[in-house]
Amino acid sequence: MRLGIIADTHGLLRPEVFEVFREVDHILHAGDIGPADLLTELEALAPVTAVYGNTDDWDLRTRLPQVAELRLEGLDFVLTHGDQFGSPTPDKLHEAYPHADVLIYGHTHRPLLTTVDLTVTVMNPGGAGRRRFDLLPSVGIMELESGLPPRAAGAAHRGGVTPVSSRRPAPACRSWDPCPRRPPRPGR
Repeated sequence: MRLGIIADTHGLLRPEVFEVFREVDHILHAGDIGPADLLTELEALAPVTAVYGNTDDWDLRTRLPQVAELRLEGLDFVLTHGDQFGSPTPDKLHEAYPHADVLIYGHTHRPLLTTVDLTVTVMNPGGAGRRRFDLLPSVGIMELESGLPPRAAGAAHRGGVTPVSSRRPAPACRSWDPCPRRPPRPGR
């Protein structure tokens, strides 16, 4: 099973997301969605499980949970925006949801893929919406196969969407190939 992981769209669904997610089986949106129509657009690609974030309006808050728990390919997932932790970290999430095999969160806009307690996979796909905090927009892809730990997949994309693809924060790239370091800013 191939998952598209996205967060912090804030009402902007970039065209590159449709390309990156074109072969996913399920999409997880970790909140700060923007208008509900954005979920409808994602549902044209694959089924969507979503949670609301701290900037989402009351319409979304009445339709979506703050935390979603689901089982995919034999793994227990917890999906949350993470704002209820102030500044969410993998350790805070694991402490709150010790039963989870995979923890997905947003809020920080910083892409991250790591493990906690040796076996728990934690992913923040970064912010897919408007660029903030000098970070490029990003999304994540996660591959699930029964009996195996989850793995991240994907390559950097032109147009500013960088899938999370390593056990460290994803590099900021502007080409099709993964890059080892952040490119210089214009004018420097």
